Amino acid sequence: MSKVLHSAPRFASNEGVVEALTKALGTMLVAAEEQHGEVVLTIQRGEIANALRTLRDGHEYQQLMEIAGVDYPDRAERFEVVYMLLSVTKNHRLLVKVNAAENTPVPTVTTLWPNAGWLEREVFDLYGVIFEGNQDLRRILTDYGFEGHPFRKDFPLTGYVELRYSQEQQRVIYEPVKLNQDLRQFDFLSPWEGADYVLPGDEKAEGDKA
Repeated sequence: MSKVLHSAPRFASNEGVVEALTKALGTMLVAAEEQHGEVVLTIQRGEIANALRTLRDGHEYQQLMEIAGVDYPDRAERFEVVYMLLSVTKNHRLLVKVNAAENTPVPTVTTLWPNAGWLEREVFDLYGVIFEGNQDLRRILTDYGFEGHPFRKDFPLTGYVELRYSQEQQRVIYEPVKLNQDLRQFDFLSPWEGADYVLPGDEKAEGDKA
């Protein structure tokens, strides 16, 4: 006997979602729009926990799938923290974001979803965003002695330090990275200052010139 499978109810359109959530969030909402087929809500930073609670409890966005960071160094508030929500009953995704500067903490949402603790730690580790109220805000992907935040746009591709095992000291040691030119600090009006030694294969080019 065949069974008829019924999919979860969908919204008629993203336009209806924007209208309903704009009304529900009120003054907590900074902006609401559709981008590339996704509904994107920008929330007042201090109200992010209240806004996400409203979306979870009042509008069935039960799951926090991800928290991501974005860096725009030319902005006064250079970071965006993006929360990706899923409604399993409506079969609908939602992007919620707040803006933050290096010295403006974002309220934690670990009181709403326990998995937010790990996700906030990742954004802190890679971007340096501080989550106020997170009781375990430690690095999670880089080493505990790592300096800087590697997903920032102004972080050099080589990092600031390198580590190696020292036979003399019988332990792993950190040493500053030394380059003729930082890989993030290009001067496009000047030629690249390359290595001060002959690279393998370059001796053939010198021979051709002769």
